[in-house]
Amino acid sequence: MTKKQENRRFLGLDWGEKRIGLALSEAGLNMALPYGVASTLSEVLEVIEEERIDLIVMGAPFKMRGAQESMNPHFLEFLETLKKRVKVPVELIDERLSSKAADALEGSYKDNKAPRDAVAAMLILQGYLDKQK
Repeated sequence: MTKKQENRRFLGLDWGEKRIGLALSEAGLNMALPYGVASTLSEVLEVIEEERIDLIVMGAPFKMRGAQESMNPHFLEFLETLKKRVKVPVELIDERLSSKAADALEGSYKDNKAPRDAVAAMLILQGYLDKQK
């Protein structure tokens, strides 16, 4: 991995109709951390600019059978608008059960300050990072 690749910044997104969980990582660290929660696409775009994001990893709400054709139309609209507004690649990965995993993880840490959506985004991004090894 070159120095430039090591300095790449990744943003994990856990999309929801009310909230969007955010997580950050640097390529050289291979560890995702919860960042926070956004309410709008504009807030997400601000984070992308402020944090100088090079790649977005977004959880895709596949159904348990893996079918993509029945995805939430609001998710698809958000995804298309995001892709039009940013100049960085957007990778989709399967997010099935990420919220349940976030609940389980959150429950094991009594002092956890990260919102559930940010923890789910962290799990999505960490899954992507683990596959890159």
